[in-house]
Amino acid sequence: MTANTPPPSPELFFATANAYQQTAALRTALDLGLFTAVAGGAHTVAAIATQCAASTRGTRILCDYLTIMGFLTKTSDSYQLTPDTAVFLDTTSPAYLGGAMAFLGSVELVHLFDDLTAIVRRGSIAKEESTVADENPVWQNFARAMMPMMMMPAQAIADILNVAAAGPIKVLDIAAGHGIFGIVIAQRNAQAEIVAVDWAGVLTVATENAAKMGVAARHKALPGDAFTVDFGTGYDIALMTNFLHHFDTPTCTALLKKVAGSLKPGGRIAVLEFVPNDDRVSPPAAASFAMQMLGNTPLGDAYTFKDLSAMLKAAGFATATSHPLQGPETLIVGTK
Repeated sequence: MTANTPPPSPELFFATANAYQQTAALRTALDLGLFTAVAGGAHTVAAIATQCAASTRGTRILCDYLTIMGFLTKTSDSYQLTPDTAVFLDTTSPAYLGGAMAFLGSVELVHLFDDLTAIVRRGSIAKEESTVADENPVWQNFARAMMPMMMMPAQAIADILNVAAAGPIKVLDIAAGHGIFGIVIAQRNAQAEIVAVDWAGVLTVATENAAKMGVAARHKALPGDAFTVDFGTGYDIALMTNFLHHFDTPTCTALLKKVAGSLKPGGRIAVLEFVPNDDRVSPPAAASFAMQMLGNTPLGDAYTFKDLSAMLKAAGFATATSHPLQGPETLIVGTK
């Protein structure tokens, strides 16, 4: 150990061992509407407690803890939102993400990590425990909770694909979920026709969203298993957003080959994924997604650009380009 090397510290151990408290504190703040209260002018413990119908002791400790976590700032006895908190956790913000906690913190997902030791020893979870099991109701919760989180990536994808200038196009939206990726394309291009594929229950959410956002007449639901349902042909664009990570490489490649068969010559596929660097430990948000797949799926993973490019090539796509988005995900565009 050199003179400039800090001494060993147990801080990371204790922070990680107690990390469940951070999740609980964030969930509680969202349940109480605490961030919205601060945004609305409640800045002292007394004012926040009154607005949230909570005790002053509990509010003080929670607000201080949220400040330590980085969700609030504190000057003297006054609390304020950070810029990120103001954008994403105030319910009056159009970019509010708090609803995603209903999915990310759901019992269905969290309990899968109850015995991570056994999963690591086996290398997989039981197939019947997988979140990708047929007609799993968790995906309806996902579709309702996660759409606001996907609005910015959906807009970025529409820009990268330049759909506004594409003229008449036919778009296949695979594992459409909330449907926002196809819906945004339909909004940007009045001649775009969207075919959304997912389980029937999930597609009710996408259909509702298409109606709310004014594109219902050009948004068709195609219920069924993406691996077996007949997509048809003649598509200009296929959307495969946050789906490949649930499966192993041979399964992904087979599905991509099926998608390639549905596209016109020169057609494009837009693959949205958490894409780590080749070292698989950076950037942290994308690389750590592999742990989510270890706990949620039998054989899913976070794939590198090299992995995804090889899958696309094996499936019949001539080129693949990488487009990092704002946030933890990357868009891979493959051209047939």
